[in-house]
Amino acid sequence: MKRTAVNLLSLCLLACLLRPALADAPDADKKADISDLDKKGAAKMATEVCASCHGPFGRSTMPTFPRLAGQTPDYLATQLKAFRDQTRGDPDAVAYMWGMASQLDDNSIGALADFFSKQRPVTGSQSNSAAIAAGKQIYEKGIPAQQIPACETCHGKGAVGMGPFPRLAGQHAPYLFKQMLVIQNVLRTAPVMHGVVKDLTREQMQSVAGYLESL
Repeated sequence: MKRTAVNLLSLCLLACLLRPALADAPDADKKADISDLDKKGAAKMATEVCASCHGPFGRSTMPTFPRLAGQTPDYLATQLKAFRDQTRGDPDAVAYMWGMASQLDDNSIGALADFFSKQRPVTGSQSNSAAIAAGKQIYEKGIPAQQIPACETCHGKGAVGMGPFPRLAGQHAPYLFKQMLVIQNVLRTAPVMHGVVKDLTREQMQSVAGYLESL
């Protein structure tokens, strides 16, 4: 009940922040990519609503909630639309983001994605542990014996992300590990990623997650 009440209050605040800006925008702006009013509303929402879970400017300190700062705008927009449309069905999406995203229109989503993509990302602390080295090997080279491709192919050198493929560098390791598990168990629909992680062991996934957090 407590979480439901908090979510309802957040939804009310979200609606109050977004709708005045969108209602005042001229029709031409509503059809444009992102209007100035959308950008102002997104910045206000990001700092007054999203920050409660994802941290100031998207630099989350809680592993339950992913870091959004520096994330690719295409990926952010795709995920927000999936939350809004309830097509991303992993447990955390249902618990936290289905309700939060339900009031967002495409312009608001574009503005939020643009805002977070321009924030300074978190950088990890380098580590030379054996687990990190193993994760680096999988990320950069894959596992040819298991026909597992290199993660770098889609997520780029240094895991900075490319277009629809998300930035993974500096992300919380527990969050990344959890997402690999839910994709592996088809709790989250991601056909490309499922093909990559379906044969990874928990130890291998934890090594990759630890390496990515260290970047």
